[in-house]
Amino acid sequence: MRLNYYLLLILTFLSTATIVAQDRLMKGFVSDPAGLPLPGVNVIVKDTDRGTQTDFDGKYSIEINEGETLVFSFIGFSNQEIKYTDQNEISVVLKEELNSLDEIIVVGYGTQSKRTLTDNIVKLDSDDIKEVPVSNFQSTLVGKAAGVQITQNNGKVEGGLNIRVRGAASLTSGTQPLYVLDGIPLYNSDESNNQAPVNPLISLSPNEIESIEILKDASAVAIYGSRGANGVVIITTKKGKEGKTQFSLNTSHGFSSPTNTREFLNSAQYVELFTEAAINSVGAIFDTEADAISFVEGRFDRYSNNTDWRNGVIDTDWVDLALRDGEITDADFSMSGGNSKTNFFFSGSVSDNKGIVQGNDLLRYSSRANINHKFNDRFSLGMNLSYSRTEIDRIANDNAFVTPLQSIAQTPLTAPFLEDGTANPNTLYANFLLQDQNAFYKTKIRRVIGRLFSNYEFIDGLKLNSSFAYDLYAQTEDQYIGSLAPFQSTNGSAFASSVDVENYIISNYFSYDKVFKDIHTLSLVAGTELNKTTRRFISVTSNQFPSDDFQTVTGGAEVVAGAGSETAFAFLSYFARATYDFKGKYLFKASIRRDGSSRFGVNERFGIYPALSGGWIISNEDFMNDSEVLSFLKIRVSWGDAGNAEINNFPSRFLFGAVAYNQRPGISFTQAGNPDLTWETTEQTDIGLEYGFLNNRITGEIDYYVKSTGGLLFNEPLVPSAGGPNNPTVGDPTISRNIGELRNTGVEFTLNTKNILTENFSWSTNFNISNNENEIISLPNGNQDIINGQNINRVGEVANAFFLLEYAGVDPANGDALYILNSENADGSLNKETTTNANEANRIAIGNPFPEWYGGLTNNISYKNVDFSFTLQGEFGASIYNGGGRFMSASADFFDNQTIDQLDRWQQPGDITDVPQVRLFQGNGTAQSTRYLEEANFVRLRNITLGYSLPVDVIQKYGFSNIRIYLTGVNLLTFTNYEGFDPEARTDAAGVRGGTPNPGQEFYSAPPAKVLSLGLNLNF
Repeated sequence: MRLNYYLLLILTFLSTATIVAQDRLMKGFVSDPAGLPLPGVNVIVKDTDRGTQTDFDGKYSIEINEGETLVFSFIGFSNQEIKYTDQNEISVVLKEELNSLDEIIVVGYGTQSKRTLTDNIVKLDSDDIKEVPVSNFQSTLVGKAAGVQITQNNGKVEGGLNIRVRGAASLTSGTQPLYVLDGIPLYNSDESNNQAPVNPLISLSPNEIESIEILKDASAVAIYGSRGANGVVIITTKKGKEGKTQFSLNTSHGFSSPTNTREFLNSAQYVELFTEAAINSVGAIFDTEADAISFVEGRFDRYSNNTDWRNGVIDTDWVDLALRDGEITDADFSMSGGNSKTNFFFSGSVSDNKGIVQGNDLLRYSSRANINHKFNDRFSLGMNLSYSRTEIDRIANDNAFVTPLQSIAQTPLTAPFLEDGTANPNTLYANFLLQDQNAFYKTKIRRVIGRLFSNYEFIDGLKLNSSFAYDLYAQTEDQYIGSLAPFQSTNGSAFASSVDVENYIISNYFSYDKVFKDIHTLSLVAGTELNKTTRRFISVTSNQFPSDDFQTVTGGAEVVAGAGSETAFAFLSYFARATYDFKGKYLFKASIRRDGSSRFGVNERFGIYPALSGGWIISNEDFMNDSEVLSFLKIRVSWGDAGNAEINNFPSRFLFGAVAYNQRPGISFTQAGNPDLTWETTEQTDIGLEYGFLNNRITGEIDYYVKSTGGLLFNEPLVPSAGGPNNPTVGDPTISRNIGELRNTGVEFTLNTKNILTENFSWSTNFNISNNENEIISLPNGNQDIINGQNINRVGEVANAFFLLEYAGVDPANGDALYILNSENADGSLNKETTTNANEANRIAIGNPFPEWYGGLTNNISYKNVDFSFTLQGEFGASIYNGGGRFMSASADFFDNQTIDQLDRWQQPGDITDVPQVRLFQGNGTAQSTRYLEEANFVRLRNITLGYSLPVDVIQKYGFSNIRIYLTGVNLLTFTNYEGFDPEARTDAAGVRGGTPNPGQEFYSAPPAKVLSLGLNLNF
């Protein structure tokens, strides 16, 4: 035993001596490409806690062992690694960091350097979207991409989003871009059953995203053919890198509140205004003033439940009950790494969001595994797999009486609760608190997205890329309305639904990349893709429950409704692309895609989508070499076609459905078919200029585009003799046809500057602004107007323009509301005389629901260990129609509580005001008119972040590579003259004919949330 002990001691000593013998004090020199010394360069022995910095002369010294690697890093320069063998000295020349002109862009079925790109594509990386405490990743893009306008419907946590890339390319089909996640075209249809949309992509966690590319022009989107007309958003998730396994933990907790609330009348003001309104109605509604006062005071007694309303015993702020302070907690953990053969990335995250609207919450769990293995120099195989589960406590859509925001119509004289704490059922309208206490609506979304892919290189440059992808969107909805809830007369009602959507994508394509004689660069892609989607839906409703303790369908005594359907559609595609550049100066690109879809007519099932583009890097010409100011200049031009296939599955076919008559089954003709029905096709031309000055310290782009969509899909009425079925939304027999044309034109401007770049301080700025104007060129039925509530589609006007009476203010003599006649004169002009009778006036197209100008300004600043960034977002030229205005700002027409501005009413001859005389039940100024149409211009501090990173020399001894504390704010400041809840809030309720909500309208819509959150990053 003692011998073994001494042998072990000797071996330990010898091994230690060997290690000591390998220690060496390495010295060296670090310089820039011009040979000038670089002071303050970080020099670290990789995977250890040993490190130093270069001195003023660029020199360093550090202890190193044989086989270890030195890592050199300095702001503004690319990292460099050198392995120590037996060198006497290690000196390096750091290369300037690649700027945005040299970054790699995902272009769809491949990548390309931005420098040689002839497309218009904007790229955002993980730094642009991280640490923003929102429920959906799309909100992190706001204000950061030229030509991309993003609007959330309202402040609900699951709220649907409207994203328009260079304006809407359709009037009746989908207007949202195609989302492609790691090569998988995602299912992105709303499956909600409560008539308010749920964002289907809310299941994606921002922490797992590496980059987002937004494809805008035809040359970029044409490779996606029939689904690229509204732009393409390519999402690339994170992957591991060769080296030591890295662990990352990020957690944050914050508090949220409404961006803005409106002020309504308190109890005393309410009594004053409605008493006056009743007196002003003497002679029209009441015989005497005493009758008027008696009537209105009787209403006050009823609404106050006979409490002493004269002394203001009850003064309820219903806005304060509908909106609340929320909380949001986010946490995510990831590990990544790999070696020369295999790399991996694993992550998990949780997001818990208590919304600002009473009863509205979201909880999401998500996980991801990305693995890639290289078997040899020719063959590699990889897998991407993610799972998420999202649970949402939902409230009713904006048009429902039981939605919290509609409670602002309640009178302040009414107590919200009874003495026992239960909600008061004796209110002017249904008390939403009864719904909150006695009902629920839960939506659960489970999503699995997986992809197995391989790459095999036959010869140098020629690869076969194959993948099989699967996207499962499974959503369940469960609703229970208890016996004490409003409008409930069946002792409880339960609803349950389930929808499963399976999306399969099989893709195979060859790619060939080769450089010939150092001056010809050729890249070819050709392949095929099959995309099949199946959907199964089922729902059931029951009522008559013995007790509210039973809250599932089986507890009801009577099943009163049920539905079920199965459907499928498929795309079969062939595509090819060729990219060529000569001497890095002359750039050419051509692509074509042939798409076939089961959605379209048998005669027009396939469509062909070509695109051409070219570019000239002028700065690479010899005559530009001597320029000390201009460092990069490129002109590019593109043209191409893309399609829009976002319609129902079988609009081209003659359909029959099952019917019942007197409990006997039958078959009925339900849809007239059109074998010639095909895609809406968008033709787009883009001219762009990319520039760089002062060694690319200043870079940017200027683009002009024309985007014309032809063959718009409409339901055209049939003559009665055709014998077609009645359309359930229009009521007349119709047939789907390609008729109509829409045009968008616009300008985009982007400016990126590196304002300051020193060792300890850096400051960069991104500014973008875009202008988009659209015009309807033609419509069906001889260009006949299409009116949808307060919106109109008319040739020569913007899409979905507002169609309203023109409000002319108040007659100062008598307080009557005035409207402009707008009847047509003999010479074709409009008669601008006024009338007090709204029925005599004519509606006109006025106001744009979409902004004409929009943009953003982002600044990133760092000083030593402190970082600071903020983004300002702005929109100009849009209008909002407040559909609830004629109830809440209605000159005391009925007993709905009124906005505080109604106190500025006309009261005596000579008064100058926009608020008519208050008259109970008189409708004085309450017609749907421009009185409730407002400009929605605004500038918003979209997000702001302040962070501090602990010194590296302090944390390395504990095994950490980075510890950072940060404070983030979202929507903290808004600058606007809009008097409603918020200039971005829009109704989520379906339009008058169903489907998507009417554009540009607000109807008791909750404002978005402002959030202040404290977070911690740990990397080790």
